[in-house]
Amino acid sequence: MRISDVLKQDRVTLSFEVFPPKKADGLDAVKEATEKISALHPDFMSITYGAGGSTSRYTVEVAAHLHDVYGVTVLPHLTCISSTRADTAMHVREIQDRGLENIMALRGDIPADGLIEHDYAHACDLIADIKSHADLCIGGACYPEGHPESASREEDIRHLREKVDAGCDFLTTQMFFDNNILYNFLYRIREKGITVPVLAGIMPITNAKQLSRSVSLSGTHVPERFRSIVDRFGSDPAAMTQAGIIYASEQIIDLIANGITHIHVYSMNKPAVAAGIMQNISDILGYGPGSRT
Repeated sequence: MRISDVLKQDRVTLSFEVFPPKKADGLDAVKEATEKISALHPDFMSITYGAGGSTSRYTVEVAAHLHDVYGVTVLPHLTCISSTRADTAMHVREIQDRGLENIMALRGDIPADGLIEHDYAHACDLIADIKSHADLCIGGACYPEGHPESASREEDIRHLREKVDAGCDFLTTQMFFDNNILYNFLYRIREKGITVPVLAGIMPITNAKQLSRSVSLSGTHVPERFRSIVDRFGSDPAAMTQAGIIYASEQIIDLIANGITHIHVYSMNKPAVAAGIMQNISDILGYGPGSRT
């Protein structure tokens, strides 16, 4: 199923992001975790593509497994910073050959070895290339607080409009911990004529190191209220896990109350975290973990 069709339905949608293994010996564990998350019956699951394509060989494998065995609508990722046009064509052909209908098109992070290709300057170039020769539903990324490499938020929104004009069907936000940031962002992009669906990206923080790592990579603003939660519970793994699930659930409830109906959770391959969030918002969704057919 195309994700653009999922998003047209007049209801709240909930999706989860997972990541493939870095090496073959981790594939079984990843499949087990993703299978447990798929048992919650999310509206779709996205499968990431490591920096520089480091996990690319497993991205489609995990996606196709979830699709073929469990009937999950899937969104395999593709990054272009280390891809040639030939690489992209091969990856897109593999997605189509496996009967998948969606792709998340991203520039991607610069790999640790610094090796990059120059066939694509930006994600909009990748989106346009895919659109020119493949009939796929294409997702893209957006940054409510501005891309770290953009000179200004205005410039970032101009680039976002270029993605949409190139053929992006929907957008998923970078994580944020203050919903007001998203509300302001949506107001600004709608003013600029960007009308495609936007999925709110929620990252449940379940340990203090995870927060530090996430903030250092993205520069995401952390409200004092959430910092206090991490300071109080960060040294107790079980307590921090529950606090992180509750904070993310409260974010989602507030988003839905304010008319944001498409929620994407960065589950980090943690079935218990995904299930906790699903349980907390099951009455709003109209179904609970594993209950939807």
